[in-house]
Amino acid sequence: MVLATAATLVACGSGGRAGPSATVPTAPVATASSGSGGTTAPAAASSSGARSAPSVGYSQQRLTQIHAASQCLREHGVPNYQDAVLTADGHVYTDARSVEDAVGKNPQLQAALRAACAQLFTAAGFGPDDESPAPPALVQAGVQSARCMRAHGLTAMRDPDSATPFTPGHGFGLTSDELPDNGRLGKSDPTVQQAIQACRPTLDAEIRASTLTELAHD
Repeated sequence: MVLATAATLVACGSGGRAGPSATVPTAPVATASSGSGGTTAPAAASSSGARSAPSVGYSQQRLTQIHAASQCLREHGVPNYQDAVLTADGHVYTDARSVEDAVGKNPQLQAALRAACAQLFTAAGFGPDDESPAPPALVQAGVQSARCMRAHGLTAMRDPDSATPFTPGHGFGLTSDELPDNGRLGKSDPTVQQAIQACRPTLDAEIRASTLTELAHD
């Protein structure tokens, strides 16, 4: 569980209930056909840093476009970026944390990624920090974690639902008002540490349910 400094958020595992603070804006709003069987895909992200929902639509052409956009990030400063997942029902899940971490270490990288990759993300109909709603299996795992954490002292923790932001590979998170003393001590608070240790199996199950591999099956 990690305190997200920019938004006073703490995550179960390493994620958080907010989009990453470092984003790669897409190109100016445009539309691009996702090919046979797909939908028209508008540009999905903006330079505001707010996480938005990607377009919905499945096609082989869009799969190719998503791979091209992901490859562009790898070639221009985010070598560990995993291909975004396009599910059979047309939802997209992304490796947002890799971009956040890379831009956090090198703020100048954001402009370079925008220049190199924005048009590819516009064509694919999503941004590198967009996420579709949490699928049922992940929500169920998050609810189990929340119940366990409440039972072990974090009584203000709320159950997540499909609209609760999450970070793939890191699960849902806690907002500061769900933590003791409004999150003043973050993850170092003794009550938080005790709850994490007690709920480690359920937290790990939530994290597994949030991985791109698992999301691809939803």
